[in-house]
Amino acid sequence: MPVPKSIFIWMDGHFIEWERATVHVATHALHYGSSAFEGVRAYTTPQGPALFCLDPHVERLFNSCKMYKMPIPYLPAQIRDAIVETVRINELQSCYVRPLVFRGAENFSLDPRKCPVQVVIFAFPWGRYLGPEAIEKGVDVGVSSWRRMATGTFPALGKIGGQYINSQLVAMEAADHGYVEGIALDVNGYVSEGSGENIFVISNGIIYTPPLAASILQGITRTVAIALAREFGYSVVEQNIPREMLYVADEVFFTGTAAEITPVRTIDHVTIGKGERGPITKKLQDKFFAIVEGRDKDRHGWMSYVNQTAPVKFEFVPAATERSEH
Repeated sequence: MPVPKSIFIWMDGHFIEWERATVHVATHALHYGSSAFEGVRAYTTPQGPALFCLDPHVERLFNSCKMYKMPIPYLPAQIRDAIVETVRINELQSCYVRPLVFRGAENFSLDPRKCPVQVVIFAFPWGRYLGPEAIEKGVDVGVSSWRRMATGTFPALGKIGGQYINSQLVAMEAADHGYVEGIALDVNGYVSEGSGENIFVISNGIIYTPPLAASILQGITRTVAIALAREFGYSVVEQNIPREMLYVADEVFFTGTAAEITPVRTIDHVTIGKGERGPITKKLQDKFFAIVEGRDKDRHGWMSYVNQTAPVKFEFVPAATERSEH
């Protein structure tokens, strides 16, 4: 799906038009995947656009860069303000926001620390990641032949650009086999995660999800789903999940900023439960969407309302005075 264009992109401290947000072909990140990123959703609410879990996303971005030894040349509050202003200046209501930190053009050394660190933030309208009907009807997925990275090979908790080659292999294989998504196992053969989602397995009323040690990303929507489930009184257990447990589960669902809370109806052509969205998944979905859409009280402070945030002035650079490195 092509990325819908918005009008302005925040790039290294100022706004420029979408078409001018370019980098040099010698940019280190193009060659070696030396970047970190986030995906943040804004939802339409009666109070205007609201960003979901903005502060945890900004914190994870900084943590990813810390793991990778790539210092961001801005404070967390400045990145937070820039994300809010990117939504505001583009007059977006419901959208997806992509903050990206990357090594720029300087050298091709595998020690990239002499390369400049650049930051861009752009936003665009985006619908359901796994399809418009996925939220209600669920998706068909398959277990991938590709494994997630072993502990000590990559920092799995970091949302690092280069590491998503693994996710691309999982996603392409799934598509080639006719699935909407793939599930990767960890190096020990336990369930890890989808190509871009965390996974939950429900059996006999207990909700299971892989632990951080299973080479998963510490998903923000994952954390929210765990909190909601425990508020409803469900037992949530983080433990290693054998592959065969997927097939005999009562319900399985994905979580993620893009995927939100999406039920899984089949895995490797095996019907999960009744082959439809299960009651626990629906209960979590209903609560989740009621909060993010402003129909229920946000007792956790997960929503950041754009119209309730004081505007922050960022420089707009017209084409005639744009800095040469851009």
